[in-house]
Amino acid sequence: MSKLKLGPLAEEKPVKLMVELPAAVHHDLLDYARIHAAQTGQGSPVASEKLIAPMLARFMATDRVFAKARRSVHLEGGE
Repeated sequence: MSKLKLGPLAEEKPVKLMVELPAAVHHDLLDYARIHAAQTGQGSPVASEKLIAPMLARFMATDRVFAKARRSVHLEGGE
């Protein structure tokens, strides 16, 4: 079986947000948590809400168009 894109989760100080997810996405997130726990050797899955931030971070880190646009904004802003 191939590895999931999401590796071990880092502990960081959270910023609380409230989001609504479609039921199908929530179901998939629960499945992902179970598979992630099995692949990382954890006894039980982490709470599904703990996966959202690392998933979004991974998505943004690998989005080339976002990275290019972000560099452009930083260059124009003088940072």
